[in-house]
Amino acid sequence: MKSQRQSAILEVVEREAVRSQEQLRQHLASRGFDVTQATLSRDIKELGLLKRSSDGAYQPSGAESTSAASALDSLSHALSQFLVNLEAVQHLVVLKTGTGQAQMLAVAIDRSRLPDVAGTLAGDDTILIIARDPKGAQTVSKQLRDLAS
Repeated sequence: MKSQRQSAILEVVEREAVRSQEQLRQHLASRGFDVTQATLSRDIKELGLLKRSSDGAYQPSGAESTSAASALDSLSHALSQFLVNLEAVQHLVVLKTGTGQAQMLAVAIDRSRLPDVAGTLAGDDTILIIARDPKGAQTVSKQLRDLAS
């Protein structure tokens, strides 16, 4: 439940300008998560959310200024924590995670800015990585396997 709730929090703050915990709590309630202020405060801290100086909206820490090395370290950690399986198919890479963990891993993949990745789509427990070509899918697959171990 915690990972699903935290995935929902990340999804909300990535898509909308949320400026207060109460506003975030209301967004979560509309998605079926009834949380207390204390739980929400812990989630915000665990996820490393910060407020943007420009508009005061929550954002993941380092969302815009993550170094390449730091992003790869974060991706390696996320892969070791959430990845269940991965498979390259043509120019796609399909990743399986535990329930509610795909969003968090997809964010780490996006932030890593792997050159062969054109984009990602994440569901509840599945991530689809679109590579630039079939060779790129094989390269991404190998990179992710190496980072996961």
